[in-house]
Amino acid sequence: MFNVGDKIVHPMHGAGTISAIEEKNICNETEQYYIISMPGEVKVMVPIAKAEQIGVRSIINEADVPKVLGILEEDETEMSNNWNKRYRDNMDKMRSGNIYEVADVVRNLSFKQKEKGLSTGEKKMLNNAKQILVSELVLAEHASKEEIEKLVDNKINVSFEENRIPVEENIEINKNIVSKFIPFDGTGTSVN
Repeated sequence: MFNVGDKIVHPMHGAGTISAIEEKNICNETEQYYIISMPGEVKVMVPIAKAEQIGVRSIINEADVPKVLGILEEDETEMSNNWNKRYRDNMDKMRSGNIYEVADVVRNLSFKQKEKGLSTGEKKMLNNAKQILVSELVLAEHASKEEIEKLVDNKINVSFEENRIPVEENIEINKNIVSKFIPFDGTGTSVN
């Protein structure tokens, strides 16, 4: 059971602070609810009896932040080429409420966006996953949203640059490999 003032994470809404515990009568059923204040003046009500089942948990501690950032620095994990399967797999990772899984979704979709662009659904998923990730890191690091967004973007950009060969370099490498096996003098004829 959590208390007023505890910083917790809702898997689909992100991190916030319990501002109150209230009893509400909804559909002729009286239950106790956590009232979670989220960034941007949003409040989320979670039935206390179902909080664990929903996946509500405490935020990570400051010592776990480097591990989360480390995931953003890795190369992307293999994802299905089938859009529907990839979307479902990523949605399952987000629903898990596990910040490491959410960081994996953010990194993978960010890489895909940089390479090919994303569909509208995946753009929305990336924005949502990023918001969830940032909201928890803000509370864990006691930092501003802007600082954490910049940090996350920087980690992804550096990782993308380190793990991807730019297209021009790739073409140049292929040209050099071909010319090793098929000598070419630039006039349209091969050199024998």
